[in-house]
Amino acid sequence: MPRAYLSLGSNLDPVRHLSAALAELRAQFGQVVVSPAYRFPAVGFDGPDFVNLAAAVDTTWAPEVLNDWLHALEDRHGRRRDVPRYSDRTLDVDIVLFGDQVLEGRGNLKVPRDELKHAFVLKPLADIAPEQRHPVSTDTLAELWHRHRDHATEYAVVALDAPHDLAPRAARG
Repeated sequence: MPRAYLSLGSNLDPVRHLSAALAELRAQFGQVVVSPAYRFPAVGFDGPDFVNLAAAVDTTWAPEVLNDWLHALEDRHGRRRDVPRYSDRTLDVDIVLFGDQVLEGRGNLKVPRDELKHAFVLKPLADIAPEQRHPVSTDTLAELWHRHRDHATEYAVVALDAPHDLAPRAARG
């Protein structure tokens, strides 16, 4: 059964939306491997910080089916698609890796995701799957993160288990 590695993010009421998204992933797929949630600055626009994390699910679904389900999940959480690509989000969930597959030219579904080059995607994924190999470069996620320019940056960890708890804790790359 292939393992899908997902990137989740939100900068509008992120604790509520990310906690609810994880609950829905668990209800649909059972066990979900989840990284710590980190606070990252918005990329591509001026806006509130995002809270980002990674999750891994095992699924018999085809990547396209999973992608459609994730879009419906975003929609249930008020995701707007009538705004610029780089803008505030209630919930953003993307398939970053799907087993060792390489997929292109399927609408918005591209695996591996180009966003894997960003710390907000790579750091959480390297936390939960350091030995997972990039299907094109064959580098492990740990190797990619270790070479990343932001590797030594400290990112605040955000607790998702208590909606009122937004107190950051320091975490090192």
